[in-house]
Amino acid sequence: MKEYYEIEIEGLKRHLPICPLNDKLQIGAFVIFGDVELTQAAAAGLLRLAPADYDYMITAESKGIPLVYEMARQSGQNKYFLARKAPKLYMRNVLKCEVKSITTARMQTLYLDGDDAELMRGKRILIVDDVISTGESLRALEALVEQAGGIIAGRMAVLAEGDAWKRDDIKALQYLPLFDAEGEPLPL
Repeated sequence: MKEYYEIEIEGLKRHLPICPLNDKLQIGAFVIFGDVELTQAAAAGLLRLAPADYDYMITAESKGIPLVYEMARQSGQNKYFLARKAPKLYMRNVLKCEVKSITTARMQTLYLDGDDAELMRGKRILIVDDVISTGESLRALEALVEQAGGIIAGRMAVLAEGDAWKRDDIKALQYLPLFDAEGEPLPL
């Protein structure tokens, strides 16, 4: 049984651990945390694909944080938005949306600070994530942007997993297959 999947992203090769979701399906675990070289390269690659007409970016806590930070830094922006997994004491007039992600065992809620929502109103918002698979996290981010009165300018990810690669409303740097019980890539 295969334990790792080799992928190349922006000229950088990485070995992703293959992790079971159930006894028939596995995923390649993409963890950008701690990999500065990959974060910088992926951010640059996504900025090349990004639409020219966006005002701000948003991501969900937590693996998208270093990516969207680096994209903001490289593009000279001084502000991005973060959908949190829990409300914080400093957040006011919080917006929320429930999400069931493929990599999380239970239902989660994403929260957006009301002050951020006010800044978002009428602005073009680029949604950024590390991996888009089922699209559930993406839908939650879309709902938060829409609740805030923002306009979705685009959807981007480093990797599009499985059928997400076929979607024409998502821009991604690379395809990531799903895997069978033996660690073999499933056909697209």
